[in-house]
Amino acid sequence: MSSITQRLEFTGHSGAKLAARLDLPNGPLRAYALFAHCFTCSKDIVAARRIAASLSREGIAVLRFDFTGLGSSEGEFASTNFSTNCGDLFSAIEYLRENYEAPAVLIGHSLGGAAVLAVAKDVPEAKAVVAIGAPADAGHVLHNLGSSLETIRAEGEAEVDLAGRKFRIQKQFVEDVESQKVKDAVAKMRKPLLILHSPIDQTVGIENASEIFLAAKHPKSFVSLDMADHLLTKSDDAEFAARTISGWLSRYVKSDKPQGEEAIEHVRVMETGEGKFQNAVQAGRHRLFADEPESVGGMDTGPSPYDFLSVALGSCTAMTLRLYAGHKKLDIGRISVDVSHAKVHAKDCDECTDDERDGGGKIDRFERVISVDGDVPDDLQDKLLEIADKCPVHRTLEAGAKVKSSVRTS
Repeated sequence: MSSITQRLEFTGHSGAKLAARLDLPNGPLRAYALFAHCFTCSKDIVAARRIAASLSREGIAVLRFDFTGLGSSEGEFASTNFSTNCGDLFSAIEYLRENYEAPAVLIGHSLGGAAVLAVAKDVPEAKAVVAIGAPADAGHVLHNLGSSLETIRAEGEAEVDLAGRKFRIQKQFVEDVESQKVKDAVAKMRKPLLILHSPIDQTVGIENASEIFLAAKHPKSFVSLDMADHLLTKSDDAEFAARTISGWLSRYVKSDKPQGEEAIEHVRVMETGEGKFQNAVQAGRHRLFADEPESVGGMDTGPSPYDFLSVALGSCTAMTLRLYAGHKKLDIGRISVDVSHAKVHAKDCDECTDDERDGGGKIDRFERVISVDGDVPDDLQDKLLEIADKCPVHRTLEAGAKVKSSVRTS
């Protein structure tokens, strides 16, 4: 299953606008998940992107966002702390709850994992929690400050170099993380917990995983991310983590369910309010996006209207040929159809009639290339082309259609 990434924005705990991405399955939806990134990281860190993409391919929509003052979000990082991060998490949860569906899965990486563990007990809809490289104590993050920690305690703040980037850390941040009791929250959580941790993690030692595991109530699971670094920078490590999470969730999150509350007999297309052109499409029980490419002002989150028309022609052609092959018991292997669309001058259209050429102007031209596995004799190729032209969508396009429209007001 492929996925669609949608850019979003919502209001955080302080009123700042937080930048987010929602990775949606392009197919049946099992559940929504919320992903919290690591200390001073962003929603676009390699691990977050790969895990979100992998889970969305498994039918789990994942919302990942930048905490206040980080990445593309508004606000001042210096004024934030562990408690405000938790506040941003609650804002994200409420955004999902109001606009989509409350998250059934909470996933956190490093300090984001500690934040997820701290808030999970207060999210009734959450059915499962995942902590990746998470510290058992939020104050564990202070060792990243090195010698600057004493300066912060003495002078109230200091500029700290973290992974090559400058951040201003205030005393209130230090005092806040030192006051947090993550293990106490874990003991009260009483939700299924999966802990993923590398035994060679140099940032958050493996002993943290042991402490969290001992504090948690059953059901709880631990999986070692052998040879992985803290940030899961290697694609294989991130993919392994994602597959592990997806497999583990199968016990707590139901398998594929229809995306719509109910099936509808027609196709419904409705603006989402995101971007200039994005529309949500529901056909029966199936959901996807329609959009335009970024080159014309869209967000490229789904096929364009003419792409959908090409999809209709290509899929109808393949289905028509498959029915014919089945009826004639032809072993022609797998069928694929490539369709391209362009507006061309009628006089340049070889397939057009004389009347159409004489009419001048431009016409819509679809080019269809049919591919089949294996060798197909020339006479059979001609027959396949003949049958392809009998595809109902092909006939509709060539014959033309009438559209009846009306306006309904609420």
